[in-house]
Amino acid sequence: MATPQVLSMVLAGGEGKRLLPLTADRAKPAVPFGGMYRLIDFVLSNLANAGYLRIVVLTQYKSHSLDRHISRTWRMSTLLGNYVTPVPAQQRLGPHWFAGSADAILQNLNLIEDDRPDHVVVFGADHIYRMDPRQMVDQHIASGAGVTIAAIRQPLSLADQFGVIETGPDGRSVTAFREKPKDAAGLPGTPDQIYASMGNYVFDTRALIDIVKRDALDTMSRHDVGGDIIPKLVEAGQAQVYDFADNQVPGATDRDRGYWRDVGTLDAFYEAHMDLISVHPIFNLYNRKWPIYTGHDPLPPAKFVFNEEGRRGYAVDSMVSPGAILSGGTAERSILSPGVHLDSGASVHDSVLMDGVRVGRGAVVRNAIIDKNVTVPDDARIGVDLEEDRERFTVTPNGVRVIEKNQIIPG
Repeated sequence: MATPQVLSMVLAGGEGKRLLPLTADRAKPAVPFGGMYRLIDFVLSNLANAGYLRIVVLTQYKSHSLDRHISRTWRMSTLLGNYVTPVPAQQRLGPHWFAGSADAILQNLNLIEDDRPDHVVVFGADHIYRMDPRQMVDQHIASGAGVTIAAIRQPLSLADQFGVIETGPDGRSVTAFREKPKDAAGLPGTPDQIYASMGNYVFDTRALIDIVKRDALDTMSRHDVGGDIIPKLVEAGQAQVYDFADNQVPGATDRDRGYWRDVGTLDAFYEAHMDLISVHPIFNLYNRKWPIYTGHDPLPPAKFVFNEEGRRGYAVDSMVSPGAILSGGTAERSILSPGVHLDSGASVHDSVLMDGVRVGRGAVVRNAIIDKNVTVPDDARIGVDLEEDRERFTVTPNGVRVIEKNQIIPG
């Protein structure tokens, strides 16, 4: 039997307003993560590791850095017909931008028609997780469903924060898809849990084409995959659920198996970074059997210099990227991206420093996210005085200070 042909569509057009100021100058999927990566690298790595090497990335807002990252990093063998290509809003159906994720697919149906896949994988671009999508596709094909929805088990008490999937007696057929319900029922057998949508879908190609065309004619629709397309297929009895707990990723540990994080807010983004640096990471970047791929600049190894009282370069419980120099400065429970420089006496705790950040002599940084190319002046204090920081920076509900790219901090 011939191997089913799969086309992957990655939805990367969201504005990411809740991640401001990190998204002031870039699309959300292009936001740096974990020192070396971009958010989009996680979904692309999952698809590439699974052998799904025909991938289109649908972009829209502030997409330049995202497009550049994809074109520089994600190169496939054209000889074998493989590709990862960004596709901006082309206005093929008229002079308007994507009205929603379903409209993005509608405006790019030519990509599906040109490729003629049997099934279309539609994944979001901004979650942190490992997943082998082949297992989900296999279940989808065996079921004959029009769509299969990836779901992660979450506590019933958090149902009002997710799109909740309700199933029939067989545990697979989807009977309802509800956005943030206040009265959700628990799963049979585990009444304290619900199925939350992960924003990942596998469609039968014909079912997808038919439903997005019908949705385009619905004047009441928001033209959103999760909000409009999925409920229509549920109503037609064509939807099944895939339990993420069943997904087995090579090299996964008991501690990080089933990890999935929506980094849609600054606090969630910060907490996902803190998940990386525990002794036994909650999310393990060191799984070489299912690597997370990204581009690497030709930088030298990280450097730690000076070993004097008050002038000692070291890092503990931290991740330090190539090109970083700790020149008599210290980092604890922090992530230092490429090119970060800590001067003598600088002290960084519980923070995420992105590319090219420099922390001056004697400066203190606590509980902060500092975007690219920011210089923290000598003897500055960040994360020490909450009220002072509120006047200068974005401060999250959990008290994380966020400093935007290229921001000038007064000395």
